Amino acid sequence: MKANGDNYFRRGLGLKAQVKPLLAEAYGSEIVKAIKAADYRLTLGRFTFRMARSLGFCYGVDRAVEYAYETCTKFGDRRIFLVGEIIHNPHVNQQLSDRGVRFLLPDELGRFEFSPVEKDDVVIIPAFGVKLGDLEKLRQIGCILVDTTCGSVLHVWKRVEAYARDGFTSVIHGKHFHEETRATSSQVLKYPNGRYLVVRDMDETDLVCAFIRGEVGSDVIRETFAGRASEGFDPDQDLARIGVANQTTMLASESLAIAARLGEATLDRYGAAEFPERFRSFDTICSATQDRQDAVKDMMSDPPDVMIVVGGFNSSNTNHLAALCAESTRTFHIESALGIDVEGGAITYKPAGAQEVQSEEGWLPGGSVEIGLTAGASTPDSLIGETAESILRMDGVDPTLIDAVLAEGTA
Repeated sequence: MKANGDNYFRRGLGLKAQVKPLLAEAYGSEIVKAIKAADYRLTLGRFTFRMARSLGFCYGVDRAVEYAYETCTKFGDRRIFLVGEIIHNPHVNQQLSDRGVRFLLPDELGRFEFSPVEKDDVVIIPAFGVKLGDLEKLRQIGCILVDTTCGSVLHVWKRVEAYARDGFTSVIHGKHFHEETRATSSQVLKYPNGRYLVVRDMDETDLVCAFIRGEVGSDVIRETFAGRASEGFDPDQDLARIGVANQTTMLASESLAIAARLGEATLDRYGAAEFPERFRSFDTICSATQDRQDAVKDMMSDPPDVMIVVGGFNSSNTNHLAALCAESTRTFHIESALGIDVEGGAITYKPAGAQEVQSEEGWLPGGSVEIGLTAGASTPDSLIGETAESILRMDGVDPTLIDAVLAEGTA
C-alpha cells in the first residue's frame, strides 16, 4: 500500500506540527547551529571546530523518527511495538523506549517473534524496512502498522524486484546480517525463480568474478556464500544473468567499483553481443550517504588535527565515515559525548575497521587544535553538540564564553 488506511500508515499521521517542538527539544543543538552559522568553522578557546557540510540526520531518518513520535502521540492509549531498532543510534532508540515503545528484537539469524503482538496493538516498521515474510505475519495479526521504511531503501527494492521479474539474480553489496539487506534480499522472493547473492567487499566480488570467468568451480561459491544466498542457489544457472544492487549505507565508491568489476567479468565471459542480456546495474546509492561521504572527503583535502565521528557503533554509514577520515588524520569514532571523560581526559572510541572499543589518554595535542566533526545519518545534532561541549569542558573553557559565542552565532 502507498497511502494511509485504517490499519496502515505510510505518509505520517497528520501530527507533524504537534511533535515538532518535541523533536527540536530532544535532538536540536545550539552549538551546532552556531558552527553552521559561522560557515562550519568556529573557534572557542584554543579549539577550532570544523564541521562537515553534510552530517547527521538524513531525510529518511528524520522522517522515521518523526513518524515514531507521531505514533506515540496518536496511539498513547495502546501498546506500541517497534520491529528491531528505528535507526542504528542507541540514544534515539532509548528516547523511544522512554516514551513507552516496546522493542521486538531478532535472534542471531534475524528472525522476529511476533507472538506478543495483538490485533489492537500498533507496530512501527523501522527505516530499514522488514522482510516480506515478517510484513505478511504482521498483516495477518491485523494490528495497526506505521511504516517508516526509507524512500532510498524502497528504491533499491524496486530494482531487485525488477531483476527477479526479468530473470536476473540480484548481487547485493552489503552486510548479509544487516536489517536492510535482509529486507532487500527478501524482495526478490516475490517471484518463484527470484535469486540473490550478498557480497560484503571487493575480495568476495573478485571470487564471484573468478567463477563467472570459469576460474573457480561452483562448489567454492556455494561454500563461501552459504547463508548469504537464496535457498537452493545454483551458481551455474543463477550467475549467468545478474543485476547489481547495494545496501544504501555502504561505501559509495566501493559499491560503484563492485558493479564495474562484475560488469567486466560478465563482458569477458559472454562478449559484447550478449552483455545487455546478462548484466544490469543501476545507481541505488543513497544520496544522503553519498553527500556525507563527499563532505568528509572534502575536509580531508586539508585534514584537521583530530577528527571526531559521532554515531552508533553498529551504524554502517557511520563506520564508513570513520574509515574515510582515518585515511588522512587521527580519527575517533564515538557513539556520543559519553565517550569523552571530561574529568579524566580519556576518550573511549572504536578505531576504524576494528570491532572492539578502546580508551586513550592524551588524545588531544596541546596548543591550538583544529577538531573536525562529522556524524552518521542516524546521529541527531544534540549528540554532535554535546560532544563539542564535552571537549570544551574537558579543557576548562569558561562556560560564559561558550554561551556568549552561541548567543552571537544564533542571534
